[in-house]
Amino acid sequence: YERLLAEGFGGIAGVGQGSPRKPVLAVVKYTPAEAKASIGLVGKGITFDTGGNSLKPAASMMTMKCDMAGAASVLQATLAAAELNIPVQVTGYLCLAENMPGGESLRPEDVITIRDGRTVEVLNTDAEGRLVMADGIALASENEHDVIVDIATLTGAAMAALGLRTAALMGDEPVRERVLRAGDAAGEAYWPMPLESYLRKSLESPVADIKNIGSRYGGALTAGLFLKEFVGEGIPWAHLDIAGPAFNEEAPYG
Repeated sequence: YERLLAEGFGGIAGVGQGSPRKPVLAVVKYTPAEAKASIGLVGKGITFDTGGNSLKPAASMMTMKCDMAGAASVLQATLAAAELNIPVQVTGYLCLAENMPGGESLRPEDVITIRDGRTVEVLNTDAEGRLVMADGIALASENEHDVIVDIATLTGAAMAALGLRTAALMGDEPVRERVLRAGDAAGEAYWPMPLESYLRKSLESPVADIKNIGSRYGGALTAGLFLKEFVGEGIPWAHLDIAGPAFNEEAPYG
């Protein structure tokens, strides 16, 4: 925790500061000798999400052990790349924290500083995934990856829009298209969503560079726009909001 603070990871440190189980940024690498490309995978690893001081209703907490599914996916993808000996360097950034309420937790209207130096006004502590992901994406952007893909159980809005079996997909079109093709091959459903620039205005803050929540409409898109802020200039990027398909509470299918 102290190292996270010292190295400027205010998002991960801030989200996890209220829990006795302190936050961690774990970096896992697969580095083949003759890599033809490098990919950075950033995963949301909220080990349990109560919502923090912006507490969730009890029923909404029942599935929140799944809020680490993005980080789990990133870890397994990195291990799979190693097992398959693919000629691509894979670096997984696992943004791990437990979001708990309490006297040491983030409060609404606190301002935190992300790894890239930008400040965020935290208006809702239950919009915490994007805070840990901002740190992970900023760190990934410091390294020379050919592409960054982030994976997160990020928004209920994605589930409202697309149901429980289809993940929302945002980002640069060439990367999106490759994710769509990979999803088709793997039997995973993604749907491309627009990052509408006019929604960015709703994230403007009078006291920080950006707020962590914006318009109540298009919540999955404003979350995507928030993450886009922390992607390094010119780096191809895609964002996978897997809130629905990450956790199957229904019967087997397919």
